[in-house]
Amino acid sequence: MIEKLPVVIVLDNIRSQNNIGSIFRTADAFRVSELYLCGITATPPHREIHKTALGATESVSWKYFPSTLDSIRELRNAGYTIYAVEQTSNSTPIHLFYPAENEKIALIFGNEVQGVDEKVIREVTKCIEIPQFGTKHSLNIAVAAGIVIWDLLCKINYAIKL
Repeated sequence: MIEKLPVVIVLDNIRSQNNIGSIFRTADAFRVSELYLCGITATPPHREIHKTALGATESVSWKYFPSTLDSIRELRNAGYTIYAVEQTSNSTPIHLFYPAENEKIALIFGNEVQGVDEKVIREVTKCIEIPQFGTKHSLNIAVAAGIVIWDLLCKINYAIKL
């Protein structure tokens, strides 16, 4: 069995099943330990999720929570540090974010239109953002997840070598 990263991805009310499937696929590629699907986020089995996941729903563990706040409570009790990926007035640019050694991390990604719910943001340790320089200041959630998870994987795997 392949060793998984101490990282859980939390999807806060994601409406697109294609985005959910893409994030499953990214989670598989980068060895994420688990996905937490919350609120209106669809769960497998679902045709649209499977279309983009390409089988990753079988290799990535997942749980469903009616509320993202419920998932945060479980993660905090299990010793995870909770980060939201969201642009806020105090968010840390991703290139300046470095996890602590042996830190168990949960990353929350929010709804495609509204982002991470404000009640959820109040419960996290910190917000991380991907600096953007275009006119839209937003990325597709599946793209943002790929960038953040890849960056975190590099920092976890290569921090000692740097």
